[in-house]
Amino acid sequence: MAKKILLLTGDCAEDYEVKVPQQALMMLGYQVDVVVPNKKAGDMVQLVVHDFIGLDTYVELTGHRIPVDVAAKDAIAGDYVGLVVPGGRAPEYIRMYEEVVKLVQEFFAANKPVAAICHGTQLLAAAKVLEGKTVTSYPACAAECSLAGAKWKDQPVVVSGNLVTAQAWPNHPDWLRAFVDLLGAKINI
Repeated sequence: MAKKILLLTGDCAEDYEVKVPQQALMMLGYQVDVVVPNKKAGDMVQLVVHDFIGLDTYVELTGHRIPVDVAAKDAIAGDYVGLVVPGGRAPEYIRMYEEVVKLVQEFFAANKPVAAICHGTQLLAAAKVLEGKTVTSYPACAAECSLAGAKWKDQPVVVSGNLVTAQAWPNHPDWLRAFVDLLGAKINI
């Protein structure tokens, strides 16, 4: 039986920050379950792509649609060896679901590996699990991280105990390598 990773997301998550970790971890032999609140297994999640076109912030373009594997209300943290929290707009609204916040808290209480990228730290801040951690995120989320008790660093990737955070999808290679290290998996090249 494959070890399982819980990928906690929702509509309008950043496409690259869902699909790349999902497929990379599957390549390593993990079963990656896409877990979403307010949807059931088999429902579809709409991902988006964020792009910079010369504005002060990004624009949002339509990305892929992918199926939900497990409803958040049915997910059990104990069934998983690690948690991935992609960015995009999804963390902003999935943090309003009690079952989502509880799942995050259970991963931290069990000291299981957690990987959050970009706006994913918004969910971690809402779950009150950042106190005493050193993190990075999309720079626009730095204030939320600090208000949640974390030390924010302007670095592409930061590891702090069981948590690895990254600023955005261009940091995938180092972010995913650090997460795989936390999981105890080995990549031989």
